Amino acid sequence: MKKIAVFLFTSIAMQSIGAQSFIQAYKDRADAVSQSNIITNLQQFAALGIKTTGSQENANALNWLKEKYLSYGYTADQIVEDPFSFSVTNSKNLVITKQGTLYPNKYVIICGHFDSINGPGVNDNGSGTSIMLEAARILRTVSTEYSIKFIHFSGEEQGLKGSYHYANNVAYQGSTRVLDIKLVFNLDQVGGKMSNSTSNNVVYCDEDQGGLPGNNAASTAVTQQLRNCTALYSPLQTEVDPAENTDYIPFEQKGEIITGFFERIRSNFPHSVDDTFANTDPVYIYKIGKASVGALQHFATALETLGTHEVTSKNSLEELQIYPNPVKNTINLKLPDSKIKNFSFEITDFQGRLLLKTENQTKVDVSNLENGAYVGVLKTGDQIVVRKVLVAR
Repeated sequence: MKKIAVFLFTSIAMQSIGAQSFIQAYKDRADAVSQSNIITNLQQFAALGIKTTGSQENANALNWLKEKYLSYGYTADQIVEDPFSFSVTNSKNLVITKQGTLYPNKYVIICGHFDSINGPGVNDNGSGTSIMLEAARILRTVSTEYSIKFIHFSGEEQGLKGSYHYANNVAYQGSTRVLDIKLVFNLDQVGGKMSNSTSNNVVYCDEDQGGLPGNNAASTAVTQQLRNCTALYSPLQTEVDPAENTDYIPFEQKGEIITGFFERIRSNFPHSVDDTFANTDPVYIYKIGKASVGALQHFATALETLGTHEVTSKNSLEELQIYPNPVKNTINLKLPDSKIKNFSFEITDFQGRLLLKTENQTKVDVSNLENGAYVGVLKTGDQIVVRKVLVAR
């Protein structure tokens, strides 16, 4: 995403929930977002290299996404490759369709790009990609009134090539509207800034304030709904910024309703070799994931009660505190429940190699670790929580 530096925003002091009501089933599914899965997806995305549109790495990333959806239980006929070309470059978008029950021919689109330039693109846009994967995993068996399309665009970094292709040739053919789109919900650059990890508690909600004037009011309404869902189903606060140059713009130019998430404290590293896992805040991504799952259920009108086939993961470890962080020699673990007596704590590198493991210890000696960023994993019973750990002396 190439956003301008000046933002217009509204106050975070008061967020009206308005007519939207808290729905426990939505919260349970939002709570099923796995921080461990977010970490794994980000690491795997990083390992795929620089995913320049048209490159083999880009094609490998598309195949990796396909395998993810198949592993979640989506069938081959739900997963469609959408090829496009520009100049001498050939690439593909990936489109996954989950059919709605009452309005199967009306679509909520959740989208984000998976291409990168100059670096692995873990923030821009492995962050949005990892959230889309978690949302698709959790909602696969959940009945929604409206159909959902999970669209992974390529060519964003070259000027929204993939999303323009899809909007102009699939959603529309000439002036004819082929897809009945309820709204487009975009996730781009939501990885946060690691040096500000303790301050990453606000997310921007993108609102259409320009372009075609006829869809601005509708975007304002759905963006307020996005803010409401964020307040209901995540610990984050929100501000509003104007929609900018990312993959919802081709749809806005067709008159469609758009909204989206974007990090409030902006990373310095997009489009560089330093856009790596170490320079993102996975806890922030996890929280935006919860907000995204809550909002997507609202937009697509999910079943308000849990089905017998649904598995949720309410994690009482979510409030785990690790301090100091950055740490010099000893980490302190403050568990949210004093009754937890049996637990393990592991530290791995970003490739998943185990570096140390302790049992039932709230003080962990890390003096043998070199300066750098690591992954800390606390487990008890069937619960797990993952945190990034920084060692700095």
